[in-house]
Amino acid sequence: MSALILESEITCPNCGFKKLETMPTDSCLYFYECASCHKQLTPEAGDCCVFCSYGSVPCPPIQQNAGCCS
Repeated sequence: MSALILESEITCPNCGFKKLETMPTDSCLYFYECASCHKQLTPEAGDCCVFCSYGSVPCPPIQQNAGCCS
């Protein structure tokens, strides 16, 4: 089993701004506000959290093949 990656770079689909964020290990992040344009991001259809939709790395539960915590 590979090590869990806890940092993911979120890219805003509205303005392209990128920010490195630390992912929670005990919950999914459903809402995220872009630090640049202030658009509130929510997961795309079929994704459980903003990291799975807009991040460079999926959330910890998905990395562990445990399903999402939604």
